[in-house]
Amino acid sequence: MSTGIMRRSQLVSPFGVGAMSILVNGSSVITAGLDHWYESDDRANLFPDEFVVPEWRLQERLRVSSLRLPPDYRRPRGGGREQRNLKLSVPVLRFPRWCFCIYCKRLTRTTPSMTQLVRCPDAIHAEKRRPAMSQVPFVVICERGHLDDFPFDKWVHKSLTPRCSGPLRLLSQGGGTLAGQLVKCDGCKQQRNLEGITRTVGKLGDEDRTLLSTQLAPGEEYNCFGSRPWVADEGNGCGWSLRGALRAAGNVYFPKVESSIFLPRHQGGVSAEVLELLRRPDVQPRIQLVHELIGEVTVDRLRQSIPLELLKYFSDDELRAGLAELLGVGADASKSSESDTLTSTVAWRYPEFELLRETPSDPDLTASDPGLPASLSSLLDRVRRVETLRETRALRGFTRVRDGALRLSDGKEMLRRTPLTPNRDWLPACVVKGEGLYLELDGKTLAAWEARGDVQDRAGRIGARFAASRHGTGDQSRDLSSRLILVHTVAHLLINELIFTCGYSSAALRERLYISDEPGRDMAGVLVYTAAGDSEGTMGGLVRMARPENLEPVFKAAIDKARWCSTDPVCMEVGELGQGPESCNLAACHGCALFPETSCEEFNRFLDRGLVIGTFGDPTLGYFSGWNV
Repeated sequence: MSTGIMRRSQLVSPFGVGAMSILVNGSSVITAGLDHWYESDDRANLFPDEFVVPEWRLQERLRVSSLRLPPDYRRPRGGGREQRNLKLSVPVLRFPRWCFCIYCKRLTRTTPSMTQLVRCPDAIHAEKRRPAMSQVPFVVICERGHLDDFPFDKWVHKSLTPRCSGPLRLLSQGGGTLAGQLVKCDGCKQQRNLEGITRTVGKLGDEDRTLLSTQLAPGEEYNCFGSRPWVADEGNGCGWSLRGALRAAGNVYFPKVESSIFLPRHQGGVSAEVLELLRRPDVQPRIQLVHELIGEVTVDRLRQSIPLELLKYFSDDELRAGLAELLGVGADASKSSESDTLTSTVAWRYPEFELLRETPSDPDLTASDPGLPASLSSLLDRVRRVETLRETRALRGFTRVRDGALRLSDGKEMLRRTPLTPNRDWLPACVVKGEGLYLELDGKTLAAWEARGDVQDRAGRIGARFAASRHGTGDQSRDLSSRLILVHTVAHLLINELIFTCGYSSAALRERLYISDEPGRDMAGVLVYTAAGDSEGTMGGLVRMARPENLEPVFKAAIDKARWCSTDPVCMEVGELGQGPESCNLAACHGCALFPETSCEEFNRFLDRGLVIGTFGDPTLGYFSGWNV
């Protein structure tokens, strides 16, 4: 069954593979795996290559043969016009499978099929008036991404293998809490409320131990079996603790989306056409074989190994650059240690940074230099109007329970049931076209500010709190520099002012940070760009703000509003102790620096107005403390 009214981009995030959503008829469904996304009864007119997204940088990073748009549903048309890719839809499955009757409260477990309505089987209803059943709001999830139905029968009988098979009922005793939800068995008369099913009771190594797993049955462990209902896989063992969750809870699904700003094809000396040719299933194995047997693949050996007609249109320099890219990055892609590792964010974004700070002219990336406002010339190094840009976003997997790290191979395996093969090695993606505004801080002024001990001490508080958090313990290499906190906070302040000035919706703008102090890759910039490919992103309202006469008043308003938050002095004073997600913000709250998490790369963390405009105790601490028009 199709997901119906969803946008194609929503099938990448937030309703991608493994995510639950509600159909227009009220049914709760889970988006099925990629195995059946492009299936059609009319295979002669099925052309999945039509949905391929050309984005060679992102393909290389995710190590896939292609990226594809989710299919769109097309009805047959008359008039003898071409009929291709008709009636394609993204399949969904009913989940949760447990349903209950809103009248008699009877619980029944049904199938994931959506072919028929589930009606209450209880004998108290007249045969011709059996009411339709509603799905329960509870599921169980595992930190490794698995998902299953809540074990009502095991829970109420306090046993992993209950002997009683009597009818179950889900009763509400009021109060609006889990303690007010009661599971009762008509057969043996046992009953048990759902209090504590979401609770953790301790840790075992890196794993949280939960009340559901440790106390469902005396002396027995109820652990995850590895169920993946989105690919109809009951699982064959996992062993991690399970916890109960509301099906619409925020911790049930965290999509892992990687994005790329389009760069011209010859950026870095390697064309997309050469890389596409060298990655072909009938070409790459030959190159790998020569590489393994001889150790060096020259252009001459390549031309001897590959049919001449495939290579005759490319120069030796193009082929040499393509071989260096292929063998330097992807030669050992089959090894798990290599395929599990993404390119570092700094290395990945530095080519974008280099191009954005110039004035590229390409149909998919066009920027110009509007000039700097005189009052900001000592604080900003450059401003760019990005009249045209194209961003590709690809779903590479998802997590549950918490938004933690996910290895590349694990994410790909969660999206399918069948093993990956060369012609099935693709990921779903969407393309957003819009406009942007690029800002870069002045290098000399920034270096002098960063060298201050009080600045480093204040930034170190956020770094220490992140290191002590659940996310920080799994990301020991993260360096939360004062530069990152400053640029990130300035981006938030500026976006909030642009939303007000230009009339964009609160989620229409996004940030893309370019931060690094690595030698040879020094970056301190931010791209503010439109997040949706509709009319909001094509009317030029954002790029007009890059003009000096417009940017100066917008910047002044953003900085002036940051000097006094509507919740001050509380925001600034409480910020000394930490606030926000995982206490990883200082002076930053919803009254001054936060905006929708979907627009923020760091989920509204690592923000501090103190490093922008100073604090009550030290007004000179901020980078913009002395700036005034």
